[in-house]
Amino acid sequence: MLKIGHRGARGHEPENTLASFQKALNVQVDGIELDVHLSADGEIIVIHDETIDRTTNGEGLVNTLSLRELKAFRINETNNPRHLNELAQQIPTLKEVLELVNQDCFINIELKSYEVTDKVVALIEKYVTKKGWKYDQFLVSSFDWNALQQVAFLNDKIPIGVLTETDLDLALAFAKFIQAKSIHPHFHLLTKANTAQIQVKGFDVFPWTINELEDIQKIKTFNVNGIITDFPNRI
Repeated sequence: MLKIGHRGARGHEPENTLASFQKALNVQVDGIELDVHLSADGEIIVIHDETIDRTTNGEGLVNTLSLRELKAFRINETNNPRHLNELAQQIPTLKEVLELVNQDCFINIELKSYEVTDKVVALIEKYVTKKGWKYDQFLVSSFDWNALQQVAFLNDKIPIGVLTETDLDLALAFAKFIQAKSIHPHFHLLTKANTAQIQVKGFDVFPWTINELEDIQKIKTFNVNGIITDFPNRI
């Protein structure tokens, strides 16, 4: 059962930061999940929200700010900020995260906008052809199924994960259509029976975001393929 750190190790460090991803690596995750948007000047930015308001000391839409402007803001203070270096206090780019991870685990890239799709595919292709990564070290997921369709159209070697929080049957039908690798349902949608049914059809099941020990133990009994959690040390 794969241990996948949600936005790194969000329960321990600020989400989607190099510090959070390093913490996830320290507890030996099999994979990390992160979110990407596009900056105004076309850089792939690792951040969950459309704006920087919640997670930094600044304000504004990510796609209206340049990389240089985004780098000038600081991640909101943590309970233990003294160990964070200058780089760890910045919003990272996807390239920076890939360099940090350095093939130590797979990376689940969640596309938060359709506009970022082509750039993510191109970057994955670059890391596979020029830097020795393999396609199975990446997993691209999204709630925007049009974006996933675009990934499949551009490069059918890139593994795809179909996110859903409402309709497993619809997600399964779409996953078949684009030949996805995995289904990523909100964990409340799962039962032992429907987990097995999805797996019989050839898909991995990676539920999110499971943090409480009681929920983790319950989902483990469903024999899912992996668990996405803010606390990967609890798996």
